[in-house]
Amino acid sequence: MDKNIAEAIGTFVLVFFGVGSAVLAGGGIGIADSISITGISLAFGISVIAMAYSIGQVSGAHLNPAVSLGALMAGRITVPTFIGYAVSQTIGAIVAAAAVYTIATNSAGGYDIATNGLGQNGWGAGYGGEFNVVGAFLFEVIATAIFLVVILGVTEERTGTPMFAGLVIGLTLTMIHLVGITVTGTSVNPARSIGPALFAGTTALGQLWLFIVAPLVGAAIGGLLHKAKITSPRVEEVASGPKA
Repeated sequence: MDKNIAEAIGTFVLVFFGVGSAVLAGGGIGIADSISITGISLAFGISVIAMAYSIGQVSGAHLNPAVSLGALMAGRITVPTFIGYAVSQTIGAIVAAAAVYTIATNSAGGYDIATNGLGQNGWGAGYGGEFNVVGAFLFEVIATAIFLVVILGVTEERTGTPMFAGLVIGLTLTMIHLVGITVTGTSVNPARSIGPALFAGTTALGQLWLFIVAPLVGAAIGGLLHKAKITSPRVEEVASGPKA
């Protein structure tokens, strides 16, 4: 399978099941209570785990332009690979959002996207915990940076845990969603934000810039921390083993 096709398919799965859990599961997994937040968080996390163990050997299963940027900053991939991945991931997310929208609007009771949205990210009055733009931006930067530190750490060739990498990454994304859904709906992924925003209306599109810029800033920080050996071991440390 071509790496770019793999990334498009993987991101489709992430957005279809992650966003779909909020939109299609209705009252069973809405955004109203802690049980709902847990269900949506698990849907995103399990989707990443599934893709990590199915297409990870093909493309690395980034499923996220921010993850690809972090890998670029850490020296794991080249600029052309980053561009190809980011474009493919965004296409996969848009197609997934379109599929969720089509299914939702073809139910017996109909679906009012103006009222219910499409699992889009946001902030401010009327959204989640009504955090302002500063809180939303800061959360997305910090959460994405931490996400990249984990991803780059568990996939490190010398000291990582490749057998469990997909599980650790998926659980980390679940953890991030458990906190972030009430803040921004949790992006940490520009492609995941772009897809639903295209169908959700002017407010979502007007706020979309934050969910592109903040995750990319956070990813760059995470990638640079890893490359600078601040969150990864130096070669001599690996050779000599852990210190007492």
